[in-house]
Formats: sequence, C-alpha cells, structure tokens
Amino acid sequence: MGASTQPALPVPQGNYVVARRHGDVVWSAGMTPRQNGKLLFSGKIRTSDSFHIHQEAVHLACINALDAVSSLIREDEKLVQILHLIVYINAEPDFEAHSRIADLASNCLMNVLGEIGVASRTALGTASLPGQAPVEIQLTVGVGQARPT
Repeated sequence: MGASTQPALPVPQGNYVVARRHGDVVWSAGMTPRQNGKLLFSGKIRTSDSFHIHQEAVHLACINALDAVSSLIREDEKLVQILHLIVYINAEPDFEAHSRIADLASNCLMNVLGEIGVASRTALGTASLPGQAPVEIQLTVGVGQARPT
C-alpha cells in the first residue's frame, strides 16, 4: 500500500489481533507509539505542554495503525478512505485541548494519504493508557479494488 514506514507489523501486547476485517471495512486495534514492541514515548499530556512535542508519538501511533490495517489489504486492493479515527489521550484531569492532539493525528493521516486520510474522528481524554503511553490511535478504513496503472 505504500503508507508504511516501519519494516514490521505492530506486535500485539496481549491476546488480540492488530486488525480485523469484515467485508470492505478494516478496524485496527488501538495502537500506541511502539516500535518493534517497545514503547518509545510515555507519560501524561499536560496542559502546559507544547502540542508539537507530542507530534512524533502521535505520528508513530498513526503509522502503526496504518500498518495494522494495511496487513489485511490484498495486493489487488487499496485503502480507499479512512472512515473514522479515534484518538485516546492520556491527559491530566484539567487538560482541555484534546482536539489539538487529535489534529496531529488527522494531519499525519492527511500527509501520508492525501484527501482519503480525512475522516470523522473522536478525541477522548483518559486517566491512563497501556504502558502509560501518551496516545493511542484506532482506525476504521474502507477498502476497494485497486485500478491497474
């Protein structure tokens, strides 16, 4: 599919699959900023943080989610649309800028995929995330037939 920047599929951290497909829809599991199974970023997102310090963590979690859904797209198919994006944010209780962190994820998907990366989305603040990851990304995507070039 060409969206992946990592050599390996995300490694499940429990008893689940990284993606599930039904018909032409693929859902990723929630993906944190891990590489080769190791969490590279951790900690709460604070009100005092500059949003850009979280850009790399959000980008890695997005790429992991894209890699997960891409693993279920056959050679004669392509990702045709990001249908929905969920951004879970490990935030301090007084954090209110969830949409700013979610914008980092939306921008990443648009930069990687173009217009098909623009989706409806949900941004949720949480008390914690697995491994104290700062963000977790979940994608729902539509799949269609690839056209010969």
